[in-house]
Amino acid sequence: MDTKRYVRFTRPGHAVTGDRTRSGAEKRQQVGHEYAHAIIDDHTRLAYSELHPDERADTVASFTRRALAWYARHGITAKRALTDNAWNYTHSQRLKELLAAADVTHLTITPHRPQTNGKIERFHQTMAREWGYGLSYLSSTHRAEALPHWLNHYNEHRPHSALGNRPPISRVRNL
Repeated sequence: MDTKRYVRFTRPGHAVTGDRTRSGAEKRQQVGHEYAHAIIDDHTRLAYSELHPDERADTVASFTRRALAWYARHGITAKRALTDNAWNYTHSQRLKELLAAADVTHLTITPHRPQTNGKIERFHQTMAREWGYGLSYLSSTHRAEALPHWLNHYNEHRPHSALGNRPPISRVRNL
């Protein structure tokens, strides 16, 4: 489980349009960020992700509850959750209670060693390349609307070399 930050925008930037001119109002505009919270199953590589305006502990706990329910609908029961050592994972009482109620052991990576959480790090890299920055969107709202469609493609159709060039859902159905 991990999060990735994406900048919100109201119009395509210069990387897409080639236009570097912005008005003073646009320069002063504080559009902020949105956070892609994601969980990926270790065996199947089936991914679940949602966009949220923050990465606070309550948001993480609510997201995790929905993710566990989503995986359960696919016949996957979580036994362990691996996260980095971010405060919102290690000090959240709500997350601790949620994982305990679901009988999920919470593991954390060795500090300053993101390779331990490599599957989710690679997922975020793919997500950024193919969804976040790979297409031109009119605004970050349009980008957010495209996330469910991209996740469906990732889980149901996109071949994964680690899975013999099959999509993650093929492993779910073969359990």
